[in-house]
Amino acid sequence: MFSGYLMAAVYRLDGKNGYHGWQWLFIIYALTLLYIFFNNGSGYGSQPAFQLWLKSQGYGVAAVNSYPTLASAVAVVFTLLYAWSSDSVFRGARWPPVVFAGTVLIVLNASLAAWEIPTGWKWACYVLGMMGGGISGLTFAWAHEICSEDHEERALVVATMNEMAYVVQAWLPLIVWQQVEAPRYRKGFITTVFLNVGEIAMALLIRFLHRREKAQKARRVSVEA
Repeated sequence: MFSGYLMAAVYRLDGKNGYHGWQWLFIIYALTLLYIFFNNGSGYGSQPAFQLWLKSQGYGVAAVNSYPTLASAVAVVFTLLYAWSSDSVFRGARWPPVVFAGTVLIVLNASLAAWEIPTGWKWACYVLGMMGGGISGLTFAWAHEICSEDHEERALVVATMNEMAYVVQAWLPLIVWQQVEAPRYRKGFITTVFLNVGEIAMALLIRFLHRREKAQKARRVSVEA
């Protein structure tokens, strides 16, 4: 259903700002793919991977419920760090925290996919495993900034990002995070590695496209002046 509405909306953008409809589609799928990769690869998230591993190690009910809250605390801390560093150290650039989080999550999830790793490192992987969740706000802030000059485009892009990410999330966990594979979840951790590779690639691509778009606008303004 949604793909039809998307194509119709993109068709109406044909010729706007010098781009054809297919070019607008590419610009919108870049941002949408970024959020799909983030939303489905930011960690084990809603999966009880940490809890089930603790249970398999013989920890009691209290520990199984308490220790995973460390991962949530880490997620809160990194959310604040991403926002602060993006606005200050990186002077408004959104892509550096995205690339950082994706890189760290590749290492963590690759380690968990290998599984036969030291127990201390496995603890670190689980505790840090949700540190990518704070990227969500930056991706939407980035989309708003890229599309700031066109309200129709901005509404379309943001809606598409949110809609398509959850469309994928509706079926992907049923395939790669199957309960019968707990606590190892080999397919889930491997899939997350590839999703984070895609997230980094999309962040760098969007950075390139946005810079090129701004350069083209600057040239048009100088010619008109």
